Amino acid sequence: MISARLTPIAVAVSMLATLPAQAADTADSVALTLGEVVVSGSADGPLQARRVLSSVDILPQARIENQVVANNWQLFGQLPGVMLTQFGQGTTSGKFSMRGFNGEGEINAVKLLIDGVPSNSNDGNMPYIDLAPRLDIESIEVVRGTNDPRYGLHNIAGNANILTKSGGNYVQGRATLGSFQTRELQAAAGIEQGALAQNYALAVNSTDGYRAHSGAENGAFSAKWFITPEGGDSRFGLILRHSTARADEAGYLTDAQRRADPDQSPAHNATDEDRRMATQVALQAETALGSQLFWTGQVYLNNLDDRRFVTFSANVSQQERVVAETHSGASTTLTWRAGKTVLGDLSVMGGLDVERQDNRSTRYNTVSQVRQSQTRDQAFEFDTAGAFVQAVLKPLPGLSLTPAFRADRVDGTYTNRLNGKTYDINDYGTIKQPKMSAVYALSDAYSVYGNWGRSFQVGVGTASYKVNQTADLSPSINEGWEAGLKFRPLAWLEGRLAAWRQTASNEARRKLNDPANDAENIGQTRRQGVDLQLNAQPTRQLGLWVGAALQRSKILQADVASAGTVGKEIDHVPHLLYNLGADYQASEAWRLSAWVNGQSGYYLERTNSTGKFGGYTLANVAAAYRLSPRVNLEVQVRNLFDRYNEYAWWDGAQSLHAPGAPRSVYGTVAVKF
Repeated sequence: MISARLTPIAVAVSMLATLPAQAADTADSVALTLGEVVVSGSADGPLQARRVLSSVDILPQARIENQVVANNWQLFGQLPGVMLTQFGQGTTSGKFSMRGFNGEGEINAVKLLIDGVPSNSNDGNMPYIDLAPRLDIESIEVVRGTNDPRYGLHNIAGNANILTKSGGNYVQGRATLGSFQTRELQAAAGIEQGALAQNYALAVNSTDGYRAHSGAENGAFSAKWFITPEGGDSRFGLILRHSTARADEAGYLTDAQRRADPDQSPAHNATDEDRRMATQVALQAETALGSQLFWTGQVYLNNLDDRRFVTFSANVSQQERVVAETHSGASTTLTWRAGKTVLGDLSVMGGLDVERQDNRSTRYNTVSQVRQSQTRDQAFEFDTAGAFVQAVLKPLPGLSLTPAFRADRVDGTYTNRLNGKTYDINDYGTIKQPKMSAVYALSDAYSVYGNWGRSFQVGVGTASYKVNQTADLSPSINEGWEAGLKFRPLAWLEGRLAAWRQTASNEARRKLNDPANDAENIGQTRRQGVDLQLNAQPTRQLGLWVGAALQRSKILQADVASAGTVGKEIDHVPHLLYNLGADYQASEAWRLSAWVNGQSGYYLERTNSTGKFGGYTLANVAAAYRLSPRVNLEVQVRNLFDRYNEYAWWDGAQSLHAPGAPRSVYGTVAVKF
């Protein structure tokens, strides 16, 4: 919930609630930090994110601040088992997904948080992800699977927490120029004096885009003020973030158009664009209530205003899509470290959280941004309340057991302002989610682990409400398990091998271009796979990492209307995701890096009859020269071999394509004081 700071209370409180990434690795931990081999430490410290006992991956600051990317979702492409979906359409540029869920926006299965603040829109998308300037990001923690009880809504396949800097005294700046007239300026500062810690960050960038009619400009500002009273056993703070973006949309190309000229923008997209503003405010607190009892709490407010003009193909109308959402929420946790008991070393944590959403969604058919007719005018309240309890028990040396239970309830109403009708939400009842994790350290070098748990999916938009039926719908229950081995056969080599499976009882997906904002039933589904990750540091100068994920998806049962999809694969789920890279410190001044990421092709729709698209392998290289202790010069080349790559989808009659970026070169001056 609250970013880590190395005070006694912050370390203690964060053991289960904030789950920061800074603690040393241990034999009974199954988390990995990308590109680093972390030295094992004592297993007696507070429980960090790696103690969630699932597939936990940490992207450190060193692999964040030097990346030249237009949007923060692109950073997740460095993490194993994470898929990037690159729409390339203005502010709807793309997003990440995992565990066999695609990034189409039909099922948004990842809970996004920034410093522990929930940061999804109503439909589960991630318009708040760029609120954190990259120079302000300390680390990114990704938890995959169904066994993390801390979060409910959208925590279907796991969660991702962007942790920003807290405290310290520093000034940083980065100025970047590059291909497609890309210009970016970033700055960050930390000021810590006495009890007050202040952190500020700013990022502004603009580009003409690699396709016609794809220019964009955006900016983000973040500020944090935290007070630690004398004694260091409490901490109170305010977080404020704001971002704005404006971008043209190049549109999608037919197969013939992308073969003839992938850089073009069709004439019908000439007035397509998007303007977006996002704001997040949070008050956070933590305190020790004694030597064994710790409390954390927060209240927050998210506000989103988005106005998009989009034309999907030449034979359809341009749409104006207006989204206005205000989400307010609060959460609290209480942690008790009982210490040694007759059952073994014991810690127990419980928490409560609530969120109230006031959402407005309107749409119009337009011509060159001039309204012709209104197709949607919806206002809906969507409220959630959840509670969880989690215990961490160590009955034997090397063995950790983590039973947990979570329960959620959903409430709200929906009004169709076009006809004045109001509808109640489905009474999903109390959504119960038992969970269990275990890890056993066979030795200092090898640990085996397993977990099982349930998460849930309910409708978004009007699909949450009793619009087309009088009976209440049930939630879709996702049940998943994972079994794995973490190994460190050599002091400089570590890795993790895991098998997993996740099934959904009655999966539904949003109809993305539906004026009613409704959903359709997919049916019973199964996703499964094998993940392999390796980190190596064979010399002081050389670091290597490899990640690969084999995955399969299948529709086990479907309703009568979709009988032809039974036994088929879910659309936009590649069988293989992979990334690998190397960092080489050639001298005290020179640092060289190279990395490759890619995926296999995917089907465009659920009958699997329209062919596979979207496979790619992209290579990138970078070089940095330390001009002085405070100044670095950096060059980065993305898509080194200028390989064609694309995102594709099926509109019901044809495939439509969004070509990815060709080879691009960027130069950066980075300063630190």
